[in-house]
Amino acid sequence: MKAVLSIGTTHPWNVAGVGLDIRLGARTGNDVYTVVAAVSAQDAGGVRALHAVDPVTLREQLGSVPWPQIAAVRVGALPSAEHVAIVAERIAAHPRLYTVVDPVLSASPGGALAAPGTLEALRDRLLALENAIATPNLAEGAALLGRRAIEREEMDDAARAILAFGGCAVVLTGGHLEGEPRDVLVERARERIRSESLAASRIPGKHRGTGCTLAFGMAAALADGASIGDALRSARALVRARLGEAV
Repeated sequence: MKAVLSIGTTHPWNVAGVGLDIRLGARTGNDVYTVVAAVSAQDAGGVRALHAVDPVTLREQLGSVPWPQIAAVRVGALPSAEHVAIVAERIAAHPRLYTVVDPVLSASPGGALAAPGTLEALRDRLLALENAIATPNLAEGAALLGRRAIEREEMDDAARAILAFGGCAVVLTGGHLEGEPRDVLVERARERIRSESLAASRIPGKHRGTGCTLAFGMAAALADGASIGDALRSARALVRARLGEAV
């Protein structure tokens, strides 16, 4: 199993963020290197405090990563536009590395994890990279597109619109849909755009960290040589396994 680099924010419970990625790497068999962009204080009530890592320290962390050993990258919550720009600059220097970008703006229970301007930087700097794979949920996808919401019947067109930012693939996740959940994959394939819809029965209960799990699961599978479609199916199986254990 090959190494994944996780870039993002800490969570004291490790049910999301870089701490969860370390836990998931132990499960998938991938080595996990980490770069911390922000330190958060979160509990079941939401974000209590957020401290962004100094940009100089972020650059030094990225510079200390053993890049020849990294086979894929997972990017989670970044606290500001400046942090996004620093990460994007480093990722752009490694165009052959698939980079799964989970555009996290807030915690599931509530509370911001990103300053104003971060959304625009994600869209214009990170998701514009040719090796970027975006994995927004419906609310994040709507925010990226400047829409109020994305309905079930709009998911295909919305995913294509996000792909137009410049990345190589988009997975628009529909876990928050009424009824059965549905995910849409859109990717560039041999000068055309390929789309795929994946549905599954809903596992009951309130769950956290599903977006992080999906993004890391994709990065882990891509690191081990899977295609984007197969990586998504592997990641969905990982999410469902974790949700099943929580029931």
